[in-house]
Amino acid sequence: MPHLGDATRGRILFGGDYNPEQWPEETWHEDVRLMREAGVNSVTLGVFSWSRLEPEPGAREFGWLDTLMDLLHANGVGVVLATPTSAPPPWLGRLHPDTLPRDENGGVEWWGGRQHFSHSSATYRRHAAAITEDLAARYGGHPALTMWHINNEYCTADHGDEAAAAFRRWLRARYGTLDALNTAWGTAFWSQGYDSWDAVLPARRTHYLKNPGQVLDFRRFTSDMLLECCLAERDIVARHTPHLPVTTNFMPLFSGQDAWRWAEEEDVVSVDLYPDPRDPFGAQNGALVQDMTRSQARGPWMLMEQAAGPVNWRGVNHPKPRGLNRLWSLQAVARGADAVCYFQWRQSRQGAEKFHSGMVSHAGEHGRTFQEVKQLGAELAAIGGAVTGTHTAGDIAVLHDWHSWWAGSQEGRPSTEVDHPEILRSWHRALWEAHLATDFAHPEHDLSAYRLVVVPQLYALTDTAVENLLGYVRGGGTLVAGFLTGVADEDDRVRPGGMDARLRELFGIRVLHEWWPLDPGESVECGGFRGTLWSEELEKTGDASTEAAYKGGELDGLPAVLRTGRAWYVSTLPEPGALRDLLTRVAAGTGIRPVLDGLPDRVEAVRRGDLLFVLNHGREPVTVEVPGAHHDLLTGTAVEDALTLGRYGAAVLRP
Repeated sequence: MPHLGDATRGRILFGGDYNPEQWPEETWHEDVRLMREAGVNSVTLGVFSWSRLEPEPGAREFGWLDTLMDLLHANGVGVVLATPTSAPPPWLGRLHPDTLPRDENGGVEWWGGRQHFSHSSATYRRHAAAITEDLAARYGGHPALTMWHINNEYCTADHGDEAAAAFRRWLRARYGTLDALNTAWGTAFWSQGYDSWDAVLPARRTHYLKNPGQVLDFRRFTSDMLLECCLAERDIVARHTPHLPVTTNFMPLFSGQDAWRWAEEEDVVSVDLYPDPRDPFGAQNGALVQDMTRSQARGPWMLMEQAAGPVNWRGVNHPKPRGLNRLWSLQAVARGADAVCYFQWRQSRQGAEKFHSGMVSHAGEHGRTFQEVKQLGAELAAIGGAVTGTHTAGDIAVLHDWHSWWAGSQEGRPSTEVDHPEILRSWHRALWEAHLATDFAHPEHDLSAYRLVVVPQLYALTDTAVENLLGYVRGGGTLVAGFLTGVADEDDRVRPGGMDARLRELFGIRVLHEWWPLDPGESVECGGFRGTLWSEELEKTGDASTEAAYKGGELDGLPAVLRTGRAWYVSTLPEPGALRDLLTRVAAGTGIRPVLDGLPDRVEAVRRGDLLFVLNHGREPVTVEVPGAHHDLLTGTAVEDALTLGRYGAAVLRP
């Protein structure tokens, strides 16, 4: 099976999306000159080129792409060739309106943007396969080609009639009978029982709350249909080039794809990452996505897109301060990336993203952005041989599951203030600020290699997942779980007692009387810290110990944090410092320690292979103790016992 190393070949891939069809040919030669200056060794071509490649049905205009492939190869730049199927040409929608998706109200999503395709449309799939086949046949043997990139940021839902027919086929394969479907969806509620498959629809607009079982399965179906589209194109290019890796780019924590399932089908797991430069937690959000992507890849991964400067889709789009692009790029490498790429190479002068930055900004080659890109390219070239193919691993697993997220985000839930991604970020942030290395895992994965497993929130758990958690603790592991975990099964059927009985026994909960969600800004005292967002009325068993109790109010004296042996249950969201202290305490009890002791605030230390990355996320210089003798691969200097890092400074140390 091909892998990322087949493309990197001992280097860190450095480059980005290249859209030369937006520019006259004389600019192409200027581009390759600047690419060589910047150390660019990889570009992605063709992501949004369908109308240029096929300007009318059946036509093929490959001459311009031939020229570019040859030009890039002659200048030492490899090509990640994309299938252009994320942005069909206007003629496809005009001649074949069945290829256009419909929203939950039945409205057509027209051409004029991108992602305007129905994943269930046979016509769309036929045309997508045809252009993919011809691209693979023409360029499969080209020496510039290093990897394939399928589509782009799969994210399209469709509620139309063809999607409805596909949804019924998917449901029949899943449930077999209408009786099983009615049971899974709980259709005895509100007189929703189905007597015919033809009556079953996608999760279209309803007068009031939708059936949550129907919505959950529609989310699963959408992820699976998009994956079918991806695999159809992947199989075409793999048939022509079985030796080359294939990828498609995830969006971070995107709710529309079960990324665990998708990652199983990818030779290379890649992600697009755009933290806000003004976000005080931007570095931590980046670390979360990097940890998750590395865990999905089970090794090195590809940063497919990031921004060299401002984006164009936030309310206010701030540029990156001097040095931040370099710092966040090195953070990705520290956490397992063997490719650091951007959207895009040259900033567009027209179109919807002309204010989205490029490696070459509107300021041109003399602008700060390109000058920083050049510095980064040289540094990545210097460390690439020592980094690529090596691994980053954690002693702690953070559990996450898309199906649980989908089920827990239904409309009629106890509190709309409870947001799964924010809960996940809060727990990961606590571990990151404690300088503890983390992986991510699915609740059914083998967890035996981890000394600590944390479950920020898993509302819905299969029986297999529950037994996996029990077996992990029985095998000597330590488990810490947050509130609203194990409430429902995989059909979103609430477990008797409001939490799976096996988990209640594990955590020492005799009765979960009531959930007590908190209003925005409200908090509860918990004997030494404040709890936010949520609280619970728990009655503990005799063998459980109350590690923290609620103080005052209706829950006065009841347990806020419970422990039974190596199993901990946290029934609120502790304020950030308290959550960090709690998880640090539990981790220390298992023997887990930070990579470096005594790190200053805003400094991150990550081990990858035998290298130590030290990153200063602050704007003030800091001195970091690094016991022993090291060699900094970025500066070529010796480091003995201590290291001084300037604003947004970084070091890559080899013992």
